[in-house]
Amino acid sequence: MITVALAGKPNCGKSTFFKASTLANVEIANYPFTTIDANHGVAYVRTTCVCRGLGLSCGQCTDGIRYVAVGMIDVAGLVPDAHKGRGLGNQFLDHLRTADAIIHIVDASGGTDSEGNPLPPGTHDPEEDIRFLSAEMTMWLYGILDKHWSKLQRQAQTSGNSPAQGIAEVFAGLGITLEHVHQAEMELSLNLKRITQEELIRFCARLLSNAKPMLIVGNKVDQAPQALLEKLAPLKLSYASAAAELALRNAAAGSLIHYFPGDTAFTITKPASISPPQKAGLAKIAEVMQRNGGTGVQQAINRAILEMLDMIVVYPVEDENKFCDRQGRILPDAFLMKRGSTPHDLAYKVHTDIGKGFLYAIDARTKMRIKESYQMKEGDIIKIVSTAK
Repeated sequence: MITVALAGKPNCGKSTFFKASTLANVEIANYPFTTIDANHGVAYVRTTCVCRGLGLSCGQCTDGIRYVAVGMIDVAGLVPDAHKGRGLGNQFLDHLRTADAIIHIVDASGGTDSEGNPLPPGTHDPEEDIRFLSAEMTMWLYGILDKHWSKLQRQAQTSGNSPAQGIAEVFAGLGITLEHVHQAEMELSLNLKRITQEELIRFCARLLSNAKPMLIVGNKVDQAPQALLEKLAPLKLSYASAAAELALRNAAAGSLIHYFPGDTAFTITKPASISPPQKAGLAKIAEVMQRNGGTGVQQAINRAILEMLDMIVVYPVEDENKFCDRQGRILPDAFLMKRGSTPHDLAYKVHTDIGKGFLYAIDARTKMRIKESYQMKEGDIIKIVSTAK
């Protein structure tokens, strides 16, 4: 499963964002280090189900909205010099090992200092938080590489080869590949056989951004002074109010409102059951959504997965005529696949044995056989023919 990690300093709203995304039962409080151990949950990418275009009702979506599961990790807050052991130190950084992408939650209201302690809104500059997280993660990566660097250089001198393969092996547990190493080396025009410490740090920064793409989300936008938002405007951040999203999710669960995550508005379904303070709170949330095109939480998840990781949603079926599996369930599965993936890649995603026994694939819409090298598109419905059952 694709996994996204929520990162940021303490008390920036990561746990609220996590709970709003997953409805997991996590502790939320207005003080630093509420989260000590990483929380794991399931969030969702929102997409338009293809069943409507086929004139079918799949039973897997709601009002044509399909949610595809992704893993989400809420890790402990990061403070400056964490790579040297401050705060929870490398315990935080190690939690990012399994993440495919990172959503950096920033307190856009400027209402917390660099340690996460509460301040009046507008007091702290969120740009400092943006800079320090990238720097901490870079130095964490550099610290790992530096421990092995002398050995890697000796091996490269003996063999006459670049230390690239050795670097990839050092970072294998982080999901960093040889391709990532070559990409960073090429983009920075570096020669890994002859590199200074400063260049090595820059190399680690680029390696990290390529292997763990990061989306910066300005949370608490509903509390942010206008002057601060204007100052942040050139950064083109994604904005969110995780607290507003959580309130809407809870209200929808209680059938008080009609709302699906990612909607740009909501409707009150039981006005008589809502107290005056609740109505006032919902009115404020409605204003925030109107200004920002929603609460921003679902939008951030979609952007991280679909745009940064460049994923598409495809639908494997067993019966291309009825668009169903052998139990008759219409469009039972929706898979996230890297753009450029082939039907053979999809076969392996469904099951390793089906991938190994792959024969060919059929486009369920056209009923035509497609090439093994065909690059799948968003919304494709594919039947895999395999020797495996």
